[in-house]
Amino acid sequence: MTEPAPAPAPAPSHGSAPPAPADRARLDRALDRLAVTFRGMTARADEVQCECHWGSPQELALLKLPDTELDPDLLHRTWSAPDWSDHGAVLRRVLPQFARELTGGLGAHAYDIGNVGTSFHRAAWQQWPAAQSAAVREFLHAWWAHTLLTPDPAVPVHELLPLCAEASADIGPWLAVWEDLRHPVADRHLTDTVDQWEWDLLEDALPWRSWFVWSEEEAEDVRTELTAWLVREAPARLRATGALAELQHAVRLLGLAHADRWDDPHAPRHRYA
Repeated sequence: MTEPAPAPAPAPSHGSAPPAPADRARLDRALDRLAVTFRGMTARADEVQCECHWGSPQELALLKLPDTELDPDLLHRTWSAPDWSDHGAVLRRVLPQFARELTGGLGAHAYDIGNVGTSFHRAAWQQWPAAQSAAVREFLHAWWAHTLLTPDPAVPVHELLPLCAEASADIGPWLAVWEDLRHPVADRHLTDTVDQWEWDLLEDALPWRSWFVWSEEEAEDVRTELTAWLVREAPARLRATGALAELQHAVRLLGLAHADRWDDPHAPRHRYA
């Protein structure tokens, strides 16, 4: 009996792009969710701002008009201003556009990425209505997961981790995602991050400025948690990436008491030169 010929494969669709990776698709969904959740939001009708330091009355009026795109400079002045009477309402107004700018690295304003977490924290987004806070949380997590799997992300991992930690006032969830993500790209980001942060951490200093989110005691707790996580998690992953021996020793030294690090034969004395 002759077997039927296999059905022909469907013709390729030349007009459609290949499907996005799961992490990119998740981020796109999160951005779409922000757009829907915060549609129609405005700053408070009585919101005021300093004309000589922030912008014109006409620009302020745009924040009280929903769903109007702002030029990049006005957007930057808006999210970075520290003195809104209702920072949460202002951030909700610009959040869909702001999130898209963030995932692209902020363009000409990339120098100010270190203040983004403070802006989110100042807005107290975790106290917003449940649908709004859930949309923000999913955006941050989707952006973080996508960045960990992107070889050359718009915002480097060593900048995005502080941003997410400050936005949420908690570093633990972001480290947990990184720990669960066993992937060569995520391992390479860990190596690069250790390279960026090793000297500060060896001096028992938090490797980024955090003036407005945590008290001195809270910042020390964050540094302690980060250091303990690196001591536990980084060695195998640094070895897997072929990291330099000095980086592997730096992580090992983090597991020693501060005074003992500098007696170790592999202490980075060359840094004093």
